[in-house]
Amino acid sequence: MRKIIHSVTIVTMNDENERINGYVVVERNLFQKVSKGKPTAEELRKADEVINGNGKWLMPGLINTHGHLGSSLLRGAGDDIPLMTWLKQVMWPNESRFDRETVLVAAELAMMEMIKSGTTTFLDMYHLHMDGIADVVMKKGLRATLCRGMIGLCSEEEQESKLKESVQLFKHYHGANEGKISIALSPHAPYTCPPSFLRRIAETAQEEKMMVHTHVSETRNEVEQHIKEYGKRPVIHLGELGLFDQPCLIAHGVHVNEQEISILKDRNVAVSHNPVSNLKLGSGIAPIPQMQAKGITVSLGTDSTASNNNLDMFEEMRMAALIHKGVKEDPATTNSFDTLAMGTHKGAEALQLHDIGKITAGYKADFIMIDPNVSHLTPWDESRILSHLIYATKGSDVTDTFIDGEAVYRNRQLINFDEERIISLANEKLKNFV
Repeated sequence: MRKIIHSVTIVTMNDENERINGYVVVERNLFQKVSKGKPTAEELRKADEVINGNGKWLMPGLINTHGHLGSSLLRGAGDDIPLMTWLKQVMWPNESRFDRETVLVAAELAMMEMIKSGTTTFLDMYHLHMDGIADVVMKKGLRATLCRGMIGLCSEEEQESKLKESVQLFKHYHGANEGKISIALSPHAPYTCPPSFLRRIAETAQEEKMMVHTHVSETRNEVEQHIKEYGKRPVIHLGELGLFDQPCLIAHGVHVNEQEISILKDRNVAVSHNPVSNLKLGSGIAPIPQMQAKGITVSLGTDSTASNNNLDMFEEMRMAALIHKGVKEDPATTNSFDTLAMGTHKGAEALQLHDIGKITAGYKADFIMIDPNVSHLTPWDESRILSHLIYATKGSDVTDTFIDGEAVYRNRQLINFDEERIISLANEKLKNFV
């Protein structure tokens, strides 16, 4: 299948930061050509499908590197309380009563929201029915890194059962659906997983060659408690336990010091920055500029709708750009290109995916289109597009979403989802929970 999308302004996110008035040629699931101007008559003749972009912006799909899809039905259920109170009083009691259908309805609800707001790749850490979520992801043609979240506050037998389930998920789904599915090992956090269990997870990751994803240093209290219990800070401890001996992505990293930042850099650990969730839960603001200055790969995640309360990566990018300017009292602390990189190819790097996140020949054709003919994106020219994408664009400005060259959202219509049905089911399920 050969597609041509023409009459678009292309935000390539390539190393030259090119913005091109032109067209792209998609052959099967790859960008075969990215070019200025108009396609030739010969190119148009050979195409199976020709799409007139009508002046839209075409850019890489956004990459959300941390979330919990199964908890989407708890959106707005526990506002304005600290993280541990929120987990113990709202999240864990409700999730203990989630059945398979509830989790899958919540997951589809989250997937629809992401697709409609421009996310083409996401990481999901959840502890219930991950095989069902994987099947939905495959059926809908999405790209995802999936993790069976593991809490180790249980017997060794139960710990081993959770670890076995994670490995089985990896063996069955990793690389499935033409490589669109990846599986990682996910201990929930150092405060819910004892060192012996974390060491077992590290050993398994080495044996199976799996990436690791975990929450780290989200709140000041958890760091202080870790020091009190183990005599060392969490990042230092995780490194000693072997969790960084394979590719690792940590979520949050809000309360890390200079020594820990150096460890993250030296061990090639990536960070998923979740600014909105961290602010809403009162957890703090991660030292992202210091991490980036060290050369750490920093990506962006929304966390769940229960703590955000949406999955709009444009909002996440805008917040990431703004809060660090304020903290540093320096408007040059962040810039539009680097922030957009966090939401695109830096996210790909964090997930160990090296052929998405840019509009360039040979990369997977994951892209979105945005209609700039709205008041809040006017006026614009090529010099203002990056600014508008970070400081003005909303997820609702996305009109089209393509993954592997196939449309999953076209002219503001979802292709593979029955949106009305899922919204109805979600509201019906709500009656059973807080």
